[in-house]
Amino acid sequence: MKEYSVLLVDDEEDVVEAIIQKIDWEGMGYSLLGYAKNGLEALEIAEEKQVDVVLTDIKMPYMDGLTLSHKLKELYPSVKIIIFSGFDEFEYAKEAIRLEAEEYMLKPVDSVELSRIFKKVHERLDEEFDEKQNINRLKNYYMESLPILQESFYTSLIEGNVRQEDMERTMLDYQITLPGKLYCVVVLHNSISLSPEGINPVLISMSIRKLAEERLSKNWKACFFTYLGNTVVITQMDKEEDSYRLTDEMETLCRMAKHVCNATITAGIGKTVASLMDLPLSYMGARDAIAYRVIYGRGKAIAVSDINPEEKENRSLNRELLDEERLLDIYRSIRMASKEELFKDIDLYIKNSSLDNPSLQEYQFFLMDLVTNIHKFLLSNQLDAGIIFPKEEDVYQKVQQFNLSELSDWMKRICEKIQVVIQEKRSDKTKSFVKKAVEHVHSHYMDKDLSVEALSFALHVSAAYFSTVFKRETGKSFINYLTDYRMEKALRLLVEEEEKTYIIAESVGYSDPNYFSYAFKKKFGMSPSKYKTSGMKNEAK
Repeated sequence: MKEYSVLLVDDEEDVVEAIIQKIDWEGMGYSLLGYAKNGLEALEIAEEKQVDVVLTDIKMPYMDGLTLSHKLKELYPSVKIIIFSGFDEFEYAKEAIRLEAEEYMLKPVDSVELSRIFKKVHERLDEEFDEKQNINRLKNYYMESLPILQESFYTSLIEGNVRQEDMERTMLDYQITLPGKLYCVVVLHNSISLSPEGINPVLISMSIRKLAEERLSKNWKACFFTYLGNTVVITQMDKEEDSYRLTDEMETLCRMAKHVCNATITAGIGKTVASLMDLPLSYMGARDAIAYRVIYGRGKAIAVSDINPEEKENRSLNRELLDEERLLDIYRSIRMASKEELFKDIDLYIKNSSLDNPSLQEYQFFLMDLVTNIHKFLLSNQLDAGIIFPKEEDVYQKVQQFNLSELSDWMKRICEKIQVVIQEKRSDKTKSFVKKAVEHVHSHYMDKDLSVEALSFALHVSAAYFSTVFKRETGKSFINYLTDYRMEKALRLLVEEEEKTYIIAESVGYSDPNYFSYAFKKKFGMSPSKYKTSGMKNEAK
């Protein structure tokens, strides 16, 4: 049986003790965290520990049960709340319903009824847990999502956003097989302006895709997806000569689309490539071929190799675009990944960059572009280039002397240095807002409305993020830090000032002097008046 945690909240200690004794907590699948005497204490405990179920009274000092329930639901929406009260008032019950409380019951609490309620709550928690963990449900959701995931992968593939080392694992996860020796991308563009009136262009595009799937799936082991309003097809073939047969097949498809779907489509056929990593080149070729429809006419198949036979010679231009895309992986690793992952991305970048037997001039241009892109990255992240590159050093001149191995080593040193600077900057930013929060407490501790919500809003961060970072940096939750600081001020005032306790309570941010006395005694083991008396006696000695 899965065990869930319970917190009891009531200012009547005898009531709490009775409930603790009456219920077989362990037998019912619960662990008792303990109890709080008011809503404020309960919030502190909930901030420190994971609470699954809260049983709370309504009428309590400092913060009542309804206010507590409201705050708990805001901070922890999954927490289950049971409200019990000595007041049979409709408004209380109505508010409990609005707060989605599991049950509203009246005192005195009947142990049998309470056990029944806790059993029901346990069953509901089990159901919610099982729903999240249900493997079959997750599998069904996965299978339903698979077509969307596959289309997203194909889109990333032609955009050049899939890394080589991620390819095999992602294809396995998404149940994709592309075992072809060669690949070619085809773009099917529907001329909407020539579509028949009264028919939704989306329906026409769907009918075109269905027709293409029927014609091409088997013979070309084709994958289909929609991108930027066009149907895109990734075809597989055994030899480069098959590309001519593919063009003829697309010409037939264009004629059939006119006859069957009453649609005018143009098929752009890209260059044949031998690697999935080069599919972006094939896609760009297919897209370029589509653009020639204004010259060659719509409703035809246009192969980029036919209209631009020197495209292979211009491939290096497209490669440069891919180099920039691969640099984005390095930038992402600088910001988010480990040093080891960063170095892997740099090795991959050097390996896959457009440096196949380059001329000296081409290599020099590549190096200049690389340094320029790094400078742009520094500028976009508001980093001083002088921190990364020595001011007296001519970086452009320096990299011209590197071979590929030396270039890789240089990039690793530079990118690691950038990574460290960015991490330090991020850490400094975190410490900065915690420092501001601490300073705010020191100057506004007397403000009774000072809270996590108000301070995080002023610092432009979420309350959850603020609480996490504040505790990590200071070792205390914000509530504990604020309370400790207020108590330190109260100690000094009690000895140094001839003021009544309620005045001192107000001066350190407590509007309720009774709660101030309660918090003070909880912290120091004696009441404020007793501490003041003992302090005066010590001075007299």
